[in-house]
Amino acid sequence: MPHPVPGRLFVFGLGFTALALARALAAEGWSVAGTTRSPDKAAQLRAQGIAAHLFDRGRPLEDAAAILSGTTHLLSTVPPDAAGDPVLDAHGDALAALTGLVWTGYVSTTGVYGDVGGAWVDEDSPLAPKTERGRRRVSAEAGWRRLGLPLHIFRLPGIYGPGRSALDALRAGTARRIDKPGHLFSRIHVEDIAGTLRASMHRPDPGAIYTVADDEPASSADVVAYAAGLLGMPPPPLEPFDPATLSPMAASFYGESKRVGNGRIKRDLGVRLRYPNYRAGLSAQLRAERGGAG
Repeated sequence: MPHPVPGRLFVFGLGFTALALARALAAEGWSVAGTTRSPDKAAQLRAQGIAAHLFDRGRPLEDAAAILSGTTHLLSTVPPDAAGDPVLDAHGDALAALTGLVWTGYVSTTGVYGDVGGAWVDEDSPLAPKTERGRRRVSAEAGWRRLGLPLHIFRLPGIYGPGRSALDALRAGTARRIDKPGHLFSRIHVEDIAGTLRASMHRPDPGAIYTVADDEPASSADVVAYAAGLLGMPPPPLEPFDPATLSPMAASFYGESKRVGNGRIKRDLGVRLRYPNYRAGLSAQLRAERGGAG
């Protein structure tokens, strides 16, 4: 797939998801800049050729107009907090005043759909958030729309990839297999998120919403069992679902079950997933770690 002509990408929130995109574009000659909350991480990013700036709620960009000047593509992965969207609250006016933007992306979550009992959801499904985090996302999406930018919204399920996968959790001793019959969730490899974002940048469609997931929803217990097999380890024992034994985040995760459709990214953007299921993604990670091709 051809890629957009190199421009200037600015990312609010240069974390796990955005860095996969930022590094790929920087390698193609793009000017890449963005924000992080950590001075140490900012220094690391600058050493990689990414112009990193400190940003957090209560610590806005020092000169937003100058820092954002010349941006052609804008991405935010910063989640809302209890007070709202930190990016919009600090710099909404500066963003709305930008000229020359041809594409804006906002990374949201499939949590906006709430619990549908394992049914399929897609871009046209009703928003019925069950958690406070989900309600904040619905509000943040609306706030981004109000800016009048060439906005594209990407709703993501669970994200995994090297350093943040069932393989890594097993090695760290933190993986658990929770037995909640019928509970399914979707996931997406971080490289396929980057590929989808790049495809959208090549085919801007302001106002578009995309659900970004792989082809095979599955239970987390199945994913952990497969990863354990790859590592030659016995899988952790199945534990009956008990919210009292889980963190609030994990308990809320198991409180929702849905399967996320990906038809639109394939039809409208021409996306071909590199890792169409968790087996492909985990197997490739292990091959790469052992010196083989990913």
